[in-house]
Amino acid sequence: MSTTRSADYDVADPSLAPEGERLIEWAGREMPVLRLIRERFERDRPLEGMRMAGCLHVTSETANLAITLKAGGAELRLCASNPLSTQDAVAAALTRSHGIPTFAVKGEDSARYYGHIQSALEVRPQLTMDDGADLVAELHKGRQDLLDTVLAGTEETTTGVIRLRAMARDGALRFPIIAVNEALTKHLFDNRYGTGQSTIDGLIRATNVLLAGKTVVVCGYGWCGRGLASRAAGLGAHVVVTEVDPTRALEAVMDGYRVMPLQDAAPEADIVITVTGDINVVDRSHIEAFKDGAIVANSGHFNDEINLAALDDLSTHVSAPRQFVQSHRLRNGRTVHVLAEGRLLNLAAAEGHPAAVMDMSFANQALCAEYVARNHASLERRVHDVPPEIDSEVARLKLTAMGIAIDTLTAEQQSYLSSWESGTS
Repeated sequence: MSTTRSADYDVADPSLAPEGERLIEWAGREMPVLRLIRERFERDRPLEGMRMAGCLHVTSETANLAITLKAGGAELRLCASNPLSTQDAVAAALTRSHGIPTFAVKGEDSARYYGHIQSALEVRPQLTMDDGADLVAELHKGRQDLLDTVLAGTEETTTGVIRLRAMARDGALRFPIIAVNEALTKHLFDNRYGTGQSTIDGLIRATNVLLAGKTVVVCGYGWCGRGLASRAAGLGAHVVVTEVDPTRALEAVMDGYRVMPLQDAAPEADIVITVTGDINVVDRSHIEAFKDGAIVANSGHFNDEINLAALDDLSTHVSAPRQFVQSHRLRNGRTVHVLAEGRLLNLAAAEGHPAAVMDMSFANQALCAEYVARNHASLERRVHDVPPEIDSEVARLKLTAMGIAIDTLTAEQQSYLSSWESGTS
């Protein structure tokens, strides 16, 4: 892999910057809320003097967020939150065109990935911005010398929030974190519409498979699973949902999907996609039960959801018939195809979520960074929800940008809703 490194960046090829700039501008067309926030940030400079380390998917949408944070006065260093999610041209543009030190190369190995996190931490951050909590975990495990300077942080994903809440329960978390993922304007749209569409996009780009008539098994029926099931069904797939939560399983049934244990679904599955945030969701017994030609992929944050070690142990031969496809010939004579090394399919084989939904997610990130910069001293060392006023402001700005007006309560209606005295007349 040919790359260009210095103390201030590590990208695949700085000469890709013009291409990256075009990608950033194209995404920016679909991100009007973030643009409005950037215009205010340029005037008010709410992050003036703040040192920030960001561990995020380095895509054209993320670039618009990084540019907004810099416009607000932040001194930002950026690294990738997944070895396969980086858009190399965007990383080059951030470094060369926008002066944001970026450490991200698509396909980087584990050592380089964690080395990039260390490079981002060299800014000695006061604020962190994470996608999966790898940066925060590295701070707490290997760079405790920096913890006293960290004021607060934000977290983008379900998986990261789970990790951070575990840290808080153990008393290990040393600074407050805002769980951006928990904002309604994040998970109701980003997780559902973004993950649903972009995962199908990655599946089709990697395989060119026809979904109509296929049996697609969606493991997990959280917001990501809901979106994925909906989009697969819309393309004509027969969708099966697997769950461990009885309420979510019941919801999937009521939404019209078949629900069963994965062990029962495995023999008929043409495609299996995990979106749970847990480990070994597709395990050895499931792999042994897959029919010949089954396709297995993951859109959860980490590549732990498929037991790749068990798959390797069961394999007699591995080939790569297409980019992002590894075909495992099993001892039982069947072949199982794994996409994108079991990593985030939507970012490894496609371009991640559409800019229109990331507009809201990254608007939350920018406004929450502003919030913690101002209020960190009053926040406890735990995981906090996004303040409701930020959630509402993002929704309001998005509707305004879309040219959509809504009703407002009259004084009479507000009084009625705040009173208990009115009843049946």
